[in-house]
Amino acid sequence: MTRSSSFPLSWSILGGLALLMLITRTQPVEHFLELPDASWAVFFIAGFYLRGLVARWAFPLLMLEAVAIDWIATQHLGVSAFCMTAAYWFLLPTHAVMWAGGHLLRRHAQVENAHALIALSVAAFCATSLAYTISNGGFYWFGGRYPSPNAAEYVERFATYYRWFLLVPCAYIAAAACVHVGVTRAMRASTGEQENAR
Repeated sequence: MTRSSSFPLSWSILGGLALLMLITRTQPVEHFLELPDASWAVFFIAGFYLRGLVARWAFPLLMLEAVAIDWIATQHLGVSAFCMTAAYWFLLPTHAVMWAGGHLLRRHAQVENAHALIALSVAAFCATSLAYTISNGGFYWFGGRYPSPNAAEYVERFATYYRWFLLVPCAYIAAAACVHVGVTRAMRASTGEQENAR
């Protein structure tokens, strides 16, 4: 794929990911879709696909969108502001870790290859686990919501929510991988048909 053809595609991918975050990050009680927050997966997928000029703008734009969504949701849509503390700044390294996970995965990504599946699983697991550690630890130790933070309570809370925070991003990433494989196969089939027609 040439630079000229991939540039508009990259902006389209960014737009789609931004829309996905908008739909899933805003969760008022009466939300009509009830989809879990895809933000972590959005940063991972963006880190995988986006390069060059688009990538340089994508991370700050997605961060700005996340902050804007949270502000609007908590101020105007009835979403709880419990997580809006001084520890909110930990979302920056949290999202950066997810982005880096996708970026590093790209080096090992060979579609329909067992090695690529292993690399995807390891990258998604490690990035999500580290992101959760940063986000959860930052909130617990620096958020000011717990009057007497201690290691035992932290470990208990970490374990309670870890599976959910691991499952949701990995499920979105797996869905994106399935779409990637499907589109790649369709493009190969189309190319093969064109070559056979010559």
